[in-house]
Amino acid sequence: MKRLLTLIGICMLSSILGTSVQAEDKVLKMSTTTSTEASGLLNILLPAFEKDTGIKIKVIAKGTGAAIKDGEDGNVDVIFVHAVDREMKFVKDGFGTKRYPVMHNDFIILGPVADPAGIKGMKESPAALKKLAMAKAPFISRGDDSGTHTKELEVWKASGVAMADKKITMAKDGKDVEVNSKSPADSEAWYFSIGQGMGKTLTFADEKQAYTLSDRGTYIAYKFGKKPAIGLEILVEGDADLANPYGIIPVNPAKFPHVQYDMTMQFVNWLTGEPGQKLIGGFLLEGKQLFFPDVIK
Repeated sequence: MKRLLTLIGICMLSSILGTSVQAEDKVLKMSTTTSTEASGLLNILLPAFEKDTGIKIKVIAKGTGAAIKDGEDGNVDVIFVHAVDREMKFVKDGFGTKRYPVMHNDFIILGPVADPAGIKGMKESPAALKKLAMAKAPFISRGDDSGTHTKELEVWKASGVAMADKKITMAKDGKDVEVNSKSPADSEAWYFSIGQGMGKTLTFADEKQAYTLSDRGTYIAYKFGKKPAIGLEILVEGDADLANPYGIIPVNPAKFPHVQYDMTMQFVNWLTGEPGQKLIGGFLLEGKQLFFPDVIK
């Protein structure tokens, strides 16, 4: 009898442990840009995906550069970011299997209502930044090697403003690491690189009545979805140079055998399929659309 009870106990324990391991296995780790989180989009997508599939997603939100680094280190199963050239290099270098287009919005240049530099309504973003530099108007940069920071530097380069090499500090695995970057030359008095995500950058720019470059989704969330709302206004928009596409890339199991590729592809197919695309297209704040689906219109 004692032996029988012991066997029953072992079987029950094995069953519990098996269930626990199975539940643990249904968690994906995703490194993504702060804009997908700060905008509130992930709060809509991830619960719906879990309901449909039983798979939970652990989100690590940071700048695109740091998110890509997570993928290069094999620390996550998938990355969801917005810097196409860097994404394609990630795939080309063998860290990712393929870039799948998901959605887009655009970048915008924001500033105080008074607009002391007089850039409101300008159609070309490089010319607007050049005018800001000439006026020495206070500008807040994320300075965090994110997709938004990457785009900002591209526009500065196109503006013809002289650029200087700069080191920026990023947090990586609890440690500060230095990354090579650039900033406008001789701009210490008016260009402030704060090494923060989009939300904190918007809040700081608003407090300082400064200019900044933002993705539209996070701006809408902070302008219409937060109290108190930020007072910054959109001053420059619609430039083709300010396009902001997002892509999702599974980390390559050939390089990192421990990644959960099959479950990752379930997420990719869901996100780029009808369920995910409809949720992205229907995600509104105060009647304003934050992102536009790229696969199913």
